[in-house]
Amino acid sequence: MIRVDVAGLVLDSQEQPVVLLRPLEGAGPRRILPIWIGLQEATAIMLALDGATTERPMSYDLMVRLLERLGASVRQVAVTRLEQGTFYAEITLDSPAGVQVIDARPSDSIALAVRTGAPILVAQAVLDEAGLPEEASEAADASAASEPPDADAQLDEFTRFLDTVNPDDFRG
Repeated sequence: MIRVDVAGLVLDSQEQPVVLLRPLEGAGPRRILPIWIGLQEATAIMLALDGATTERPMSYDLMVRLLERLGASVRQVAVTRLEQGTFYAEITLDSPAGVQVIDARPSDSIALAVRTGAPILVAQAVLDEAGLPEEASEAADASAASEPPDADAQLDEFTRFLDTVNPDDFRG
């Protein structure tokens, strides 16, 4: 498993939200893993990343409160596999009854992880199959400028790429 962070949220050319996961420094080859998600999940992730609060708790805030009340905590979330274009994930909880592993959608898992500060992991096989190399955008940026590319420039380049890609391109 490779530890990742949320590099950003973007909209593709059809206005579908895409969460971008990126391995942490030193966690192997630099790749971006795009996962298409729903608008509600994208909103929940964005609010948590921005540290914003809402007047009433959102579903993921409620999940955190329920876990706390039950004496459980999120140990980690992991995108475990990709089958026929569908990503699968698991939430690992530490609870009074011991470690519990729960099947979940990646978008729900990520929304919960960003609220709790839990690590986000991606299986190497998933990153190999669906991850896009950052080297391509780095090489294009490096040839256009003498300074090394920064993260914002790389993300902008990747966003332009998303405008031309179709989710079906990632189906096996």
